[in-house]
Amino acid sequence: MNAQTASQYQAGAQPDADTGSRAPLLHMEGIVKSFPGVKALRGVSLTLHAGHVMAIVGENGAGKSSLIKTLSGAYEPDEGTIEINGQPLARGTHAAIDAGVAVIYQELSLINDMTVAENLFLGRMPARNGFVLRRDADKRAREALAQVGLDMVSPSMRLGDLPLNRRQLVEVAKAVARDARILVMDEPTAALQAADIANLYAVVRRLRATGMGIIFISHHLEEVFELADSAVVMRDGATVGERPMAQWTEQDLVQAMVARTLDSFYPWEPRDYGPVVLDVRDLASPPIVRHASFSVRAGEIVGIAGIAGAGRTELLKAIFGAHKVTEGEIWIRGRKVAIHSPVEGMRHGLVYTAEDRKLEGLVLDASIEENIALSSLKALATGGFVRNARKRTLAQDAIARFAVRAPSALQITGNLSGGNQQKVILGRASATQPAVIMLDEPTRGIDVGAKTEIYSHMVSMARAGAAVVMVSSELPELLGMSDRVLVMHRGRIVTELPRDKADSETVIQWATTGVGA
Repeated sequence: MNAQTASQYQAGAQPDADTGSRAPLLHMEGIVKSFPGVKALRGVSLTLHAGHVMAIVGENGAGKSSLIKTLSGAYEPDEGTIEINGQPLARGTHAAIDAGVAVIYQELSLINDMTVAENLFLGRMPARNGFVLRRDADKRAREALAQVGLDMVSPSMRLGDLPLNRRQLVEVAKAVARDARILVMDEPTAALQAADIANLYAVVRRLRATGMGIIFISHHLEEVFELADSAVVMRDGATVGERPMAQWTEQDLVQAMVARTLDSFYPWEPRDYGPVVLDVRDLASPPIVRHASFSVRAGEIVGIAGIAGAGRTELLKAIFGAHKVTEGEIWIRGRKVAIHSPVEGMRHGLVYTAEDRKLEGLVLDASIEENIALSSLKALATGGFVRNARKRTLAQDAIARFAVRAPSALQITGNLSGGNQQKVILGRASATQPAVIMLDEPTRGIDVGAKTEIYSHMVSMARAGAAVVMVSSELPELLGMSDRVLVMHRGRIVTELPRDKADSETVIQWATTGVGA
């Protein structure tokens, strides 16, 4: 690709006359897909050119996954056509792979006990006369790994010995090794840290420069604006907008996705505060938290900002009793307390919701009812036995209050969308009627529509008199929802900013340096 064409793609422009005269790399026209009682796709059409990054955004349930599974051959469309380089795509996953389509899902489809090379060529190992050509496989594997910045990784390494960020790039190398021309990435940054995300961006840009067409699905709008050349918005199984990125604003995207304006995205409202409920004084929890102090009033939402490793999560866990406190004091409702475990934390009116809901927040193979009741079993019991009727009522009340979308309280929690899983966690938290609710990354990995619902529930909990503490890595979220913002740097709270004084530049300055401008 020449520099002129590359710059046009970077700016989100249409291809030049020469490129435009060729068939697009991918053209999907009038795709319809229905399931019993649900029309997942309603005549979706899109076009992807070589050397172009197209973002597809939309709420959970908008049809993104159904569209990608149709492209990959996992679903057969009821109506519509798919063409790659002007040729009809045959049915089935093998036909899609042979045509150059590669999909990287959020949950990696690699096998940890196999080598890197075996994963790259799974089912397609180079062979002659029935014998695997190991040297050929290793040579091709090294070439593919080099293209994604994994020169240091040996093809003979066991995949499970690699850290998650490198396994993610092995998935990309797998697409390269199979000569993919169309790469679909579904929430590829969900489990990555900032440095890994920047590296992934660089890899995507290199692949785009080679002429690969890339479809990028993300809930994070800042990623879309950073990486994509154009964005397609899906809502209710249809495309409702498609433009070059230069013609989108964040407000436009949000409004197209959820059919409401950005003004209503953060439903913050002024509230009257009650007395101090939580008072943390000079708290230390080695090796990260060092002499942190702050307080929160009833009805107040306090946000905690900071870069990764600043100690935000560790601070909340120390207050809750999940991490050991070596110095300092915790006062709740004017009384000094000693908290040595989460059970004691809950006994004193604290609730903590973990940032990793799947690992620490939920029992995924248990029902909604069981998850909501987990923190309230003692209150639901008589004579040492939990009363099922009470448990069912508690769950149904929480489902109704937090608008959990599920057929019944007996639905397995792991089968819910991320947003509904987060609502289950809030339902369990509120069921104990806590004095202090500590929310760690409460909207991580959920769609825009579900985020607005979570924000509304946070305001409702504060309005009801709870003291709400929120840790978030998303600055717009912190600034949009907090009454005050505390900033942590190297284990300390280095400043407190009232809502009218908190802005991105000020928060970032304090978070990265520990001092003001």
